[in-house]
Amino acid sequence: MNPSFIFLCLVCSLLTTCRSHGAKEHKPNIVLIMVDDLGIGDLGCYGNDTIRTPHIDGLAREGVRLTQHISAAPLCSPSRAAFLTGRYPIRSGMVSNGNNRVIQSLGVPSGLPPNETTFAALLKRQGYSTALIGKWHQGLNCRSRSDHCHHPYNYGFDYYYGMPFTLTNPCWPDPSRDTELAIGHWLWLCVQLVIIATLTLTLGKLASRVSVPWSLIVTLTLFVLLLACAWFYSYQSPLYWNCLLMREQNIMEQPMKAERAGSIMVKEAVSFLERHKEGPFLLFFSFLHVHEPLPTTDEFIGTSKHGLYGDNVEEMDSMVGKILGAIDDLGLRNHTLVYFTSDHGGHLEARRGHAQLGGWNGVYKGGKGMGGWEGGIRVPGIVRWPGKVPGGRSIEEPTSLMDVFPALASVSGATLPQDRVIDGRDLMPLLRGDIQHSEHEFLFHYCGSFLHAVRWHPREHGESGAVWKVHYVTPIFQPPGAGACYKTLFCGCSGDEVTTHDPPLLFDLSRDPSESTPLTPDTEPLHDLVIKTVAAALREHQAGIIPVQQQLSQLNKDQIWLRPCCGVFPFCLCDKEELKAPIPQ
Repeated sequence: MNPSFIFLCLVCSLLTTCRSHGAKEHKPNIVLIMVDDLGIGDLGCYGNDTIRTPHIDGLAREGVRLTQHISAAPLCSPSRAAFLTGRYPIRSGMVSNGNNRVIQSLGVPSGLPPNETTFAALLKRQGYSTALIGKWHQGLNCRSRSDHCHHPYNYGFDYYYGMPFTLTNPCWPDPSRDTELAIGHWLWLCVQLVIIATLTLTLGKLASRVSVPWSLIVTLTLFVLLLACAWFYSYQSPLYWNCLLMREQNIMEQPMKAERAGSIMVKEAVSFLERHKEGPFLLFFSFLHVHEPLPTTDEFIGTSKHGLYGDNVEEMDSMVGKILGAIDDLGLRNHTLVYFTSDHGGHLEARRGHAQLGGWNGVYKGGKGMGGWEGGIRVPGIVRWPGKVPGGRSIEEPTSLMDVFPALASVSGATLPQDRVIDGRDLMPLLRGDIQHSEHEFLFHYCGSFLHAVRWHPREHGESGAVWKVHYVTPIFQPPGAGACYKTLFCGCSGDEVTTHDPPLLFDLSRDPSESTPLTPDTEPLHDLVIKTVAAALREHQAGIIPVQQQLSQLNKDQIWLRPCCGVFPFCLCDKEELKAPIPQ
C-alpha cells in the first residue's frame, strides 16, 4: 500500500479525533436543581438568618445570584412545563380555566403534549447523556396504565428515577405501610392459588377428568372477583395510587416510603454523575422537598428553629451539599454549570394548627397559587460556572425560569426550535456580563388560563430604573384582612374569588417590592403612559397565543384504568427498594 496514503489516513484520523475531543471539552456538564415550593425568603443568601442553608449559600457566593428571577406560573405542573420548554404554559395547554390547575393524579390522561420540545431533547441531540431524578408531575399515561405516553423518556431524558406525581398529605406518615405490604403479598399469593385451582377444575370438568359441580367453580370465581373488589375499594386513598417511585419504567415502591425517598434520589444522582463523568451530561435533580407533608428523616427532625418545615429545608440543603460534593470529588467543578431554583413561591396557607408548614416569601406579597402577586412567582435563582460566569455577584434584572431553555441551547451548541415561539431569553450574555440589562421588556403573569398581571422593564431605563407591574386581576384574600386564602387553601383565578381592576393597579417594584401602595395619576406622573404601554404590549402578546387543548381542564379527570400498578391490578402494593436492587450501570 502507498506509504503516502497511509500517512494521509493517519492525519485525517487524528484531526477527526481532535475535533471530536475538542467539541466534547467545549460542552459543559449541566446540573439543574429545582426545589418544590421553596420560598425565596427561606435561604440565607436571600436574607434568612434563622434557617441554616450553608451549601446553597456557598453556591451563591461562588456564583451569580438572580434577585428578580420569575416563575412562569405559581403552581407545579404549569411552572415546570414552562421551565422544560421555555414557553408560557398557555402556549402548550398546560393550564386550566377551572380550579384544578395542576395534574390531579396519575390516573388522568393529561400531561405535557408530546409535540413540545424540552431542553433535555435539545441536549440529547448534542450528544448529552440526560437524566431526570425526582419529581416529574407532567403526566404519565394516556390510554392504558402502562403506555407511559407522558414518561420522561418521551421528552429527551435517557434515565429516570423518581416520583412521577407530587407529594400530597396522604404520602406521609403512613404507619401501617409495612403491614399492608405484607398482607398484600400473602393475599395475592392466595388469590393466585385459588385462580390456579379454579382453572384446573374448569379444564378437568370440561375434559370429564374430575367430577365437581359447576356451582363450586362459579363460587370460586366469584370469590376471587369479590376479593379483588374488596381489596380495591379498601385502598381508595391517593397514598396507594399516587405516592410511588419509579426507576425508568418500573415501579419500585407502591406506596413509597416517603422519608427515605430523598436519600435514595441523592444516591441515584451521585451514581449518574459517576457513570457519566466523562461528559457531557445533563442532570435535572427535581426535589420532593420542601412540599407538604414534609417527609423528613429522624436525623433532621427537631434540628431547626422553624419546626418541621425548617427541618425539611435544612435536610434539603444537606442533600444539595452531597450533590455539589460529588461534583467536586469527581473533578467536575470547573466543567459543570450548576443552576439552583424553586418552581414557584412558598405555600402560605400550608398550616397545621398554629404551625407553619409552608415557605416564607420574604418581603413579597402573596404566595403559591397566586399568579400576579410577587410572592407566588419570585423565586431564588443561582448560577455557578467557574471560569465562564464571574462569581460573587447579584443581578437585579428581571429573568425567568423560561430563560434556562435558550441558555442551555446556547452553551451546548443547540439550535432553538424555529417552528414555535420561545418566550425565554438566553441568560448567558447577562450572566457573563456581556450585557447589563435584561432582554425581557415584558413578562406576563398568568393564573391558570387567566392573565392577572404584566411586568414592564423599559429597555431605556433612564435614571429611575423602574420595573412597572400592572395588575388587572387580584385574588380576594380570606378571611378579610389576611395575606392569603386560608379558608380555601389556594387562591382562585376567576369569578367571585377575584377582584377585577379597571383601571388596573400599578406598582413600581424598584421602589415598592412589597406591592403595598398602588400608584395613581396624582402620585406618579408616568401612570397613564405606563398603563397605555402595557395594554398595547398585552394586546400584541394575546394576539400571538394560538388556542390549544387545555391539558388541565377536561382531560384532568381520574380514570381507574390509567392508574399505575406494580403487580396485577388491583393487587398493586410492592417495595422493590427493600431488595436493594443495584443501580444500573
